[in-house]
Parts: sequence; structure tokens; C-alpha cells
Amino acid sequence: MGQRAIRRRERPYVGGEWVSGGDAVPVTDLADGGTFASVAGADEDDAEAALAAAEAAKAPLRETTIPERVAWLEAIAEGLRARKSELAEVIVREAGKPISSARGEVEQAAERFERAVGEIRHLKGEYREGTTGGHEGWKALVKHEPVGAVLCITPYNYPLATTALQVAPALAAGNAVVLKPASKTPVSAAILADVIAKTDVPDGAFNFVPGKASVVGDKLAGDDRVNAIAMTGSSGAGKHVAKQSGITRLHMELGGNAPEVVFEDADLDEAAAAAAKGSLKYAGQRCSAVSRVLAHESVHDDLVERIDSGMDDWTVGDLFDEDTDLGPLVSEEQADWVEELVEDAIERGATVVRGGERYEENGVHFFEPTLLADVPQDARIVHEEQFGPVCAVTTFSDDADAIELANASDLALDACVFTSDYDRALDAAERIDAGAVRINGAPSHGLGDIPFGGNDASGIGREGLDSTIHEFVRKKSIVL
Repeated sequence: MGQRAIRRRERPYVGGEWVSGGDAVPVTDLADGGTFASVAGADEDDAEAALAAAEAAKAPLRETTIPERVAWLEAIAEGLRARKSELAEVIVREAGKPISSARGEVEQAAERFERAVGEIRHLKGEYREGTTGGHEGWKALVKHEPVGAVLCITPYNYPLATTALQVAPALAAGNAVVLKPASKTPVSAAILADVIAKTDVPDGAFNFVPGKASVVGDKLAGDDRVNAIAMTGSSGAGKHVAKQSGITRLHMELGGNAPEVVFEDADLDEAAAAAAKGSLKYAGQRCSAVSRVLAHESVHDDLVERIDSGMDDWTVGDLFDEDTDLGPLVSEEQADWVEELVEDAIERGATVVRGGERYEENGVHFFEPTLLADVPQDARIVHEEQFGPVCAVTTFSDDADAIELANASDLALDACVFTSDYDRALDAAERIDAGAVRINGAPSHGLGDIPFGGNDASGIGREGLDSTIHEFVRKKSIVL
């Protein structure tokens, strides 16, 4: 395919109106090269207007009923499905996902709005009676109320699905939303804004402020009118937002460096398949990607051979081809980072089994599917988030060594354990410091039915439709 001219022009949506915005932010076409969209970035005036609109919407939103909000969520889900083909193409181009994965993301986003309906209907208050001395006969109603305004900061890797996981619970709980999408992938969020604009969601209840974080990020995160911040992104960016936010409720899913621990009694075919898929899916640009494989020293060579074989099934090609499994990295900077980590591992003694090189086509940056064996435990790739299609295999000697190595990084989001011993599996799962540990399968967050999130530098709180709704409400006790 040849390069295309700019096909889309988007702008901010604030207080129920589309506004002109400021400097244009180009969006790279990761399918064909060049620039396929231009988004007018929000400036400080737009950020101020969005905050003011959200503030004005708080009181009327607090008076809305659950059935009213349910109607909004169902209309948004219907609107997303009606534009599924358009959204899938946009996600392919702005995020570099194969078309089959892009379609799946649109459906996932729509389903998250639908599932938020069921979760908000289950949000019930309480009736309590005093049981302590001096409070005999007290009766209280405990009700949930929205926190007010939620700032949603979303990542580039799942530009629609992750946005839905933040926006749907926020609206379901009766909050105003200010959405700041990743600068690399703002177009799918602009379509979501257009979908919401065509529903009965009140003006000011949803505001879309695309643009560079350096221009509007600190303004939004540091404003007292924001009552909660939902963020998915890197640990470094999360720490910066936390410093700006002051006394604000934080709901953050941040960086990951998920270990796959493979004990000597594991089913090596299953472990190898999970390692290949876990490290290569979406070119490894996932917080739950298998970033490092910790193999018992007795099975290292056998496991590496099976992972290598499994990587043969991954096809790099035209992102609009149904058979393509693997696409590019999101930017040149990301390719630089992956290359830096791989070179560090090689310099420290790792063996390149396959891949290890980057290349460029039409200005789009790729990194070969890469398998590294005998990776030293002090290699940076064992401890830092990589976000690339690299499977790094290192070894451990016994169970205690495995747990120590798994916990060696301050990124504690996901992990997985492969073993045929039930007691060993549970023991390892309990001792590994991570927000979620999967047994005999690669980490996966799904639609948000099961709470997920990280410890240490990997986040604050737990995401999931029900979990996030509870983050976006507060309890009020009315004592009779």
C-alpha cells in the first residue's frame, strides 16, 4: 500500500460543543506510513473550559437515576457497534494492531459499557443500626454518591478498550468525565466522543481534551475540581501525575514486567505456548505481557527450543490481512528502547536464539520477534518494562530462588506459574509479589470481571468494572 494523505481531522469536545483547539498533533499511520489524521490539541484554555464544564455538571449528575445512566451506557455501546468497521480501521492505523485484534478491541469496548449496566444496578445502599454504647437506637442509611469529576488518562496500546474501562464506570456512577487520551492514539477516543455526543449524556458530563501532556497534563491533574484520576500508563508517568494531584483519589494501573515461572514439573508445551503468545501479542506492547521467563535450570534448553518453535507461527505482514499476527512498534522512540534493552542483555552474555534486530518500512518501526536464552539475572530486561516483542529466558535453581527472582523488580503487576504440583502452584502464587498470578496460563485481564492492578510501582488500586465503579463513588451515612 502507498502512503495516504491526511484523512481525518479531529478536535476537542468540551461542554457539549466541538471546539477549535490549538496546535495540530499529527497521528502516524502505522499501517501504510505517513500521517493519516490530525488532531487539534487542547490548550490551557480548553483544559480550563473542560474543568469548568465538568464542575458545572456535578450537581445535575448527582440527581440522575441509575435507569437514566443505564440508558446512556446502552446507547454508547450501540453507537460503538454501529461504527465498528470505522473504529477497527482507525485502531489498525493509529495503534498498529492487526485488523482481527482491532475488531476485537471495539467489541470489548462496547461490551464493557454494557457490563457496566449490570454492575451499577447491583450498587445498593445499606441500612445499619447502632450497636455500641451511647448509640443504642441509632439508625442510619448508607448510600453511594458520585465522587464528582473523574480525569481519565488513557494509554496508546488499547486506545478504545482501556478508555471504556475508565469512562463506563465513571459515567455509570454519575460522575463527570474529562478524557485525556494518549497523544499517539487519540482518534478512536474522538469517535467515542462523537458517539457520546449523540446520546442523552448531559452537556459537560463528558469532555474530550486530546493533546500533549506537556501542554495540558499538569493543568488537569493538579486542579482541585478533579475528584479522582484514573490512569493507565508507565510507572514514571504515574509518579508524575501523583505528584501533581495533591489530595485526589488515584486509580492507577502502571508498568509491568510479568515473570513466567516454569518449574521442572511443568507441561513445557503449555509453558512455551504461553511464553510465545505472552511476549509477542501486540508486539509485546502490553502491561500484562510476559516480559521474562524464569525457567528451572534443568528445563531451560528444552523450553527455549519449544518457544522458538512456537514463534514460527507468528506472521508479520499487512495489518489489514486477516492472517497477520504481529505489527510494528508505536514509535521510533519505542524501538530505540527495546533495542537498548536487548543490546544490554547481549552484552551481559545472553544468547540470541532468533531475531534481535530492528528495521523500518515507510517510516514505521519494527522489531523482529526475538528470543533470548541464558539471560543473566542482572540484565536490565529482567527488571525493567520493555514493551517489545522479546522473550527473555533466564534460569533459577530452586523454588526459593524462583520467588526471589520473580520479586526482584519493583514492577509487580502480573505473573504466571507453570507446574503440575497443586500445592507448589498455590505456594508460589501467594509468595510472588504481584497484583495477579495466573496458574498454568499467561496473564490476561479480560473484560474486567476479575479485579486487576499492581503493587509497588505498578499502580494504586484495582481495576475492573465493579472495582472501578466502587473507586468512583463514596459512601455517605445519613443518621436518623
